[in-house]
Amino acid sequence: MEQPLHPDAGFRVMPGALPGDLDPLLFTIVCGVLGLLVGSFLNVVIHRLPTMMERDWRSHCAELHGEQAPQHEPLSLARPGSRCPVCAHAITPLENVPVLSWLFLRGRCSACAAPISPRYPLVESLSGLLCAFAAYHFSYSWAALGAMLLIWCLIALTCIDFDTQLLPDSITLPLLWGGLLFNLFDTFADLQSAVIGAASGYLSLWSVYWAFKLTTGKEGMGYGDFKLLAALGAWLGWQMLPLTILLSSLLGAVVGIALIVIAKRGRSVPIPFGPYLATAGLLALFWGKSLTRAYVGLL
Repeated sequence: MEQPLHPDAGFRVMPGALPGDLDPLLFTIVCGVLGLLVGSFLNVVIHRLPTMMERDWRSHCAELHGEQAPQHEPLSLARPGSRCPVCAHAITPLENVPVLSWLFLRGRCSACAAPISPRYPLVESLSGLLCAFAAYHFSYSWAALGAMLLIWCLIALTCIDFDTQLLPDSITLPLLWGGLLFNLFDTFADLQSAVIGAASGYLSLWSVYWAFKLTTGKEGMGYGDFKLLAALGAWLGWQMLPLTILLSSLLGAVVGIALIVIAKRGRSVPIPFGPYLATAGLLALFWGKSLTRAYVGLL
């Protein structure tokens, strides 16, 4: 039997729940703990993936010029183990417990007392809270698991874009295909809406990019933004794209004006757009239908 719609989700839930049965509160707690653990891994992705990408680019450039590629210590998301970037102290399992270890260590390395960025526990906490809310919002269903996967990717993309103004293809493209695969079963939208959403998401920002470039001679955004909106269209369907674009533009405008006025940031300094797309996508994921109804009601 098909599950009833969640009153605020605005999406069709995949027919049939997850195998077995699980108490809603227990499922929420399990997903929250899982979110904390994956959040710890996301910190590794955020820290290492840009470095891995840069090394690949430099290696390819060296090959094109017939030069020897720079030699580096092997680096992947799994190896070497986590360690202090200052003194190379290997992080022990007890020092790697999400949030609690940072609090116990008072935000400092146990070996050299170098400060540990508060972003580590913030990413872990955000992942845990959002995953717990996804479990509560979508209940014990495939939709909850899909929402958590989307959440993890958006957190990683947001932080990487803030740091480097890059949205790696190694995340955006699998995210796009993942959305289409989940919607084979009408998880968040029907497959036709998902395919149209992916194409429309990419082409809409692609068109804005070229219109801006032809008018001003400057690039207003990167291709990663096109791919991220395409991925959101694949997950949420084309119906959520207008809301996502509107919310991300509003968020970007508010933050951009605040940075110029309060932080005295120059207007020529680029501002990454990916974090605002990611935030708008999460809002559309949880409250898309309600927000759209409210907006149409104002009109």
